Amino acid sequence: MVTDQIGSFTSNTAQILICVALGVVGHRSGLRATTAAVAVTIVATACNIADHGIAPSANTWMYSVLLPVFPAVLGAYLRSTAGRLEERDVTPDALLAAGGVAITVLSTWTSWHLGAQPVWVVGLLAVVGGLSLGIARRLPGLVFLLQGVLLVSADTYLNNTVNTCVILTLTAIGVFSMRVGSWAWVAAAYLTGCLLTAIAVVGHETEVTPFRVGVLMTLVATPIAIGRYLGMRQAALAAERLRAEESARAAVAQVRADQLAEREHIARDVHDIVAHHVGAMVLRAGAARYAAPDGPVADALTDIRDAGHQVLQDLRELLDLLRDPERQPGLLANPADVIRESAERMAAAGLDVGLDLDPAADRTPLIARASAARIVQEGLTNVLKHAGPGTQVRVSVTPSGDGLSVEIRNGRPPTDIERLPSSGRGLAGMRERVRALGGTLSAGPDGEGGWLLAAHLPARLPQGSVA
Repeated sequence: MVTDQIGSFTSNTAQILICVALGVVGHRSGLRATTAAVAVTIVATACNIADHGIAPSANTWMYSVLLPVFPAVLGAYLRSTAGRLEERDVTPDALLAAGGVAITVLSTWTSWHLGAQPVWVVGLLAVVGGLSLGIARRLPGLVFLLQGVLLVSADTYLNNTVNTCVILTLTAIGVFSMRVGSWAWVAAAYLTGCLLTAIAVVGHETEVTPFRVGVLMTLVATPIAIGRYLGMRQAALAAERLRAEESARAAVAQVRADQLAEREHIARDVHDIVAHHVGAMVLRAGAARYAAPDGPVADALTDIRDAGHQVLQDLRELLDLLRDPERQPGLLANPADVIRESAERMAAAGLDVGLDLDPAADRTPLIARASAARIVQEGLTNVLKHAGPGTQVRVSVTPSGDGLSVEIRNGRPPTDIERLPSSGRGLAGMRERVRALGGTLSAGPDGEGGWLLAAHLPARLPQGSVA
C-alpha cells in the first residue's frame, strides 16, 4: 500500500511478494491466521489495482479476492501433501506452471502495450513462458533453452519485461540443476546463466566492477545450489525407499524359504512315519502270503503287498520333488489306467463297482483326465470308508461340452458297518482341486439312501491359474 501511494514501480513486485507470503501463511498457520492475512491482503490488493479517483469495478474486486485466496488455498493444500510428492505426482509441475504464469502476468501486464508487437502477442508469450515451467521437471534442458530465448528477445524488443524473464530463467536453471546429475552440464548451465543474466542486466552505460560481477555470479549460483541440494535429497530418499523395498523383499523371501524348509522337514517326518508302518505291513503281508494257501486270502495279501510297494515309491518321489523343486517328475501313468486300477482295487476290497469310462474322454486335456482319476480314487475310497463292502457303486467318466464329467453314485449300505478312520479332508481336497481348474463339484445324498458325487472339469484352465 505504501508503494502504491508513492507511485513506485515496485508495487507490482510487492504484490508478488505478498502472494508468496500468503502461500507460506496457508502452509504454516491455521485457519484463523490465514483468514486474517487473506482479508488484509484483499484490501491491499484492491488499493493497488484501483485507479485514483475511480470507484473500484466488479473486475477489480474479483481480482482483489482471487489473487490472495489462490496462494493461501494452495499453501494449505501443500501442508497436507508436501511429504507425499513423488515423481509421478503432477503437483510440483502444476505449482511451477501456476507460479510462472502469476509472475509473468502480474509483473508485465502493464507493459504489454509499450512494445512494437501487438498486445496479444506479448501476453501470449508471457503466459507461455510461465506455463513452460510446468514441464521443467520433465524437459529441463528444453525449458532452460526456451527461457533463454525469451530473455534475449525481451532484452531486444521489450526491455520492461527483462527482470521477469531473468526470474524465469533462474528458476529454469534451478530445476535443471535438480534434474540433471552431471556436474559438466551443471557447469555449462551456470556459465550460460551468467551470460544471459549479464546480457539482460548490463547496459551500455553500466559500469562493470568486480563487486557487481561477484553479485551477478552469486545470483546465478544460488538457484543452482538450491537445485543440487533438492536433487541430492530426492536421490537419497529414492535410495532409502529402494533399500526399504529390497529389505521387504528379502524378508518375504526369507519367510518363504523358512516355510519351504519347514514343509520339507514335515514331509520327511511324514515319509519316515508312513514308510515305517507301511513297510511293516508289506513285510507282514509278504510273509503271510507264503504261509497262506492259494485262494482269495492269498490274492488279498498279494494286493496289499503290491499296494504297499507303490505307496512307498510314491512317497519317495514326492519327497525328492520337495527337496528339489526343479526336478522334473517322471511321466504320469495313463489316467484311464489309474481309473480302471482303482475300480479293480476297490472291487477286490468288497465294493460292487460298475465303471463307465467313455473312450472319447481320452481326447480331453491331460490335466482334466488326471484330476478325474484322482477324484475317482478319492471318491471310491470314501465309499469304502463310509458305506462299507458290498455297496453298489456306479462310476461314470464321460466328455461333457468342452470338459469332462465325473459321477460316482453309491447305493444304500447293505448293513450297518464300522466306519474306518477318516481325516475329513478328502472331500475338501477334491473341491480345492476342482476349483483350481475352474470346475464345479457337488456331493450329497441322492434321495434314495445313497450318495452322489458329481464334478465337471473344464477343458481349459481359467485365466491366471497355475496347474
